[in-house]
Amino acid sequence: MYIILVYDVNTKRVNKVLKICRKYLTRVQNSVFEGYISSTNFQRLKKELRTKIHPKEDFIRIYTFPPKMRIKKENIGVFENKDNFI
Repeated sequence: MYIILVYDVNTKRVNKVLKICRKYLTRVQNSVFEGYISSTNFQRLKKELRTKIHPKEDFIRIYTFPPKMRIKKENIGVFENKDNFI
């Protein structure tokens, strides 16, 4: 499946959430990740995130798209993939 994940978490926990998201997805903006993920890894991702956030303070939204759905993306402006380090 293809997912888009966005988060708004307390600065005390943001690096932990960032690290987890980087393991499974591609960062497209500061708090936005996307990518194809297996059902097993999707469950792992959610489980890991639940252990790091405080539900009364933090927020994560995940959009899921069916596996056979064709995803069309359009960019306007400069896109920097911040995870590609040299």
